[in-house]
Amino acid sequence: MKKLIFAIMALVTVTTTQAQGLDLGIKAGVNFATLNDASNLDNRTGFVAGAFVGAKFNDNVGFQADLLYSQQGAEFEGEDFDLNYVNVPVVVKFYVFKGLNIQAGPQFGFIVDDNSQSLFGEIFNDAATKDFDLSGVVGLGYDLPLGLRIEGRYNFGLTDVGEEDEFEFGKNSVYTVSLGYSFL
Repeated sequence: MKKLIFAIMALVTVTTTQAQGLDLGIKAGVNFATLNDASNLDNRTGFVAGAFVGAKFNDNVGFQADLLYSQQGAEFEGEDFDLNYVNVPVVVKFYVFKGLNIQAGPQFGFIVDDNSQSLFGEIFNDAATKDFDLSGVVGLGYDLPLGLRIEGRYNFGLTDVGEEDEFEFGKNSVYTVSLGYSFL
């Protein structure tokens, strides 16, 4: 896992030095999350915040890598099923026209906190969540004047959240709306 993170960061660093239009900033927003393939779960609203780095290769194509703290999960019978991640989405950005871009790429998530034992402890004594989550990301972004930007993304889980096959909680499904500020 450490090798994968190192490889991604090395790729971002090398690509950034070769690319034009370096982009560095912060962002924050709101998540509307649930788990696909699971019944009796409702959406959980949480926040997302972190930093991003990116670059444009030309006027039409760029990339962006984020480092985000993300509150995800779902609600189960009035209780929050909290899944808090550090996510690293790496997206390619296709600029449709000045400012408007379409985004797509993978996201690597590392769980930092969950409450599966306290929430499901009486029902599933051995319920556990995976430490790693792989997702796909698609979205739209718009670069506003003065370094501001707004983004809307959908993250669809590719791996099940549950550790064991018998405790399949489902896959992450997260809609995110965020506002960012670029320092460069």
